[in-house]
Amino acid sequence: MRKKVIVALLLAATAAQAQKASIKRVELAGEKIVVHYDLEDSNPANEYQISLYSSQSNFGTALTKVRGDVGTEIKPGANKKIEWSIREELGPFKGKISLEIRGKMFVPVAKINSISEGDKFKRGKSHTVTWKPGNSNQITIELMKGDQPIQTQNNQSNNGTYSFLIAPHTTVGNDYSIRITDTKDGENVVRSQPFAVTRKVPLLLKVLPIVAVGGAAAVLLGGGGGTPDPGTGNNGGSTQIELPEFP
Repeated sequence: MRKKVIVALLLAATAAQAQKASIKRVELAGEKIVVHYDLEDSNPANEYQISLYSSQSNFGTALTKVRGDVGTEIKPGANKKIEWSIREELGPFKGKISLEIRGKMFVPVAKINSISEGDKFKRGKSHTVTWKPGNSNQITIELMKGDQPIQTQNNQSNNGTYSFLIAPHTTVGNDYSIRITDTKDGENVVRSQPFAVTRKVPLLLKVLPIVAVGGAAAVLLGGGGGTPDPGTGNNGGSTQIELPEFP
């Protein structure tokens, strides 16, 4: 079965071409298929959006279980590589399959420039994110934790700035980012560098006042007067303690 798959892929690879991208070699590595290709362009500053398709869907839907030189912001050059997890995408598969690479010039909807890796944003507060717009389409802005959207703002203007409130009960962590998506092109997506969400008030500052109050009570009630004699005080043996006036 493995030999049949490899032969079918190699035959498909000699003819599969799409806009300045050409498959040079395809190999089977365990449960992954590795596609080697060249992306030719006389301007090395251009960026492309690269997708991988298969005959299993009649080349109608881009494969999703891929990594490497695929997706957006791909620079031209030789010896590009895409790894496709065929079993993860298709499950148990037997038979022949052909692959095709498609590419188009990529102009990012935005380039986020106000967030650096390691930045810290406090929950319960508003923060401003800025970016350089790539077009005038409306956008969706999301606060992401890993690959999960936590907060979403739809149909926002692509004007280069947005102020967002991190909800007070957002989980503290380091794997947050801002994702901006072009509402007219769902594949035109950019993400900021990862940043951390922290507490609005550090946990230490929340604990310290409790310790201080406890210490003050110990001093006021147990210090200075010694142990009262229950049999010599006024009011039937009770002891009166005069407390200082609090500011």
